[in-house]
Amino acid sequence: MPNPLKYNKKFDELNEEEKQLLEINKKTIADFVEQSSSVSDVNYATRNAHAKTYAAAKGIFWTEPDIPESLQPFFDKEKFDLTIRFSNAQLKIKNSKKDIPAYGFAVQIKDENGGLLANYPLVNFPLFPINSVSTFLKLFTAINRVYMKQWSSLFSMFVQMIKTLPSLLTGDMLRNMLMLIGKRNDFILSFDYYSVGAYRLGDQVIKIKLSPQSVDKNTGRKQKIKDSLTNYLQTHDFTADVMIQICYDLKDQPINKLNVEWKNSPFIKIGEVKITKDSLLDSRDCTNELLSFNPFESKIFFQPVGKIQKLRDEAYKVSVQTRRKINKLLHGKSS
Repeated sequence: MPNPLKYNKKFDELNEEEKQLLEINKKTIADFVEQSSSVSDVNYATRNAHAKTYAAAKGIFWTEPDIPESLQPFFDKEKFDLTIRFSNAQLKIKNSKKDIPAYGFAVQIKDENGGLLANYPLVNFPLFPINSVSTFLKLFTAINRVYMKQWSSLFSMFVQMIKTLPSLLTGDMLRNMLMLIGKRNDFILSFDYYSVGAYRLGDQVIKIKLSPQSVDKNTGRKQKIKDSLTNYLQTHDFTADVMIQICYDLKDQPINKLNVEWKNSPFIKIGEVKITKDSLLDSRDCTNELLSFNPFESKIFFQPVGKIQKLRDEAYKVSVQTRRKINKLLHGKSS
């Protein structure tokens, strides 16, 4: 294989227009989170994405014994402790039996002293449909406003949606959408989960894939997703392979083009995630809703790479700060 491409901060840089749009977007995120308890009809402020928590659990990452030598400095322990959150991507929490099959598998990795090493919010779809930063910001701003019943933003939302159509029509996007439709009723733990965007691994740039081992896709077909997931984790051990792809060439492994899959970069298994049965955390505990899986809180050499990822940094900060402020006030009132 050729030498891995080295990380360059230019991969993350926004232009002036994008920076201005980001400031507008951050204001709507704060407004949305402040009003989110009424939007979702719950008694706490929710996240502005992946608002619905199905469950949270403790887990362990076991390092692959024969991991490639170049990766060994980053995986110098036999095992690492994990906190894992399972979620749905919707902004609004609905108590429905059937949710859209847009699931999150967020992983927080700790060192032996309990310090944070990395956060990886993984999702069950490997691609992102928008490459234009300005289109994404305008669309997300309009969606936040519509959720807050600012109906004048409906037109802007539809205009930006139309602008995303060309990036939705790549072969990779269409193939993965058809696969997702075919798996829409499958059990949440039977899906593969992906980092979507790229991440640093020291000076290298990688993508991550988590692939479950031997999980029956028909589990809990007649149950609510939350019930089927918690029942499974109370009675079964769960194991998934963790694999990475390395960026060697921007033509084959583009960092700022998220609607195509990386090619000519084989998956390398680096370890396994294990959740032993009965490792669930108390879903009624307010501290679990205060958990943050912001990948930019990770150690610098594990952080996200790319312009769309950079937007997530600012969005996470605003969302978490607003959510924690409100939830701590609510928690104080109820205690």
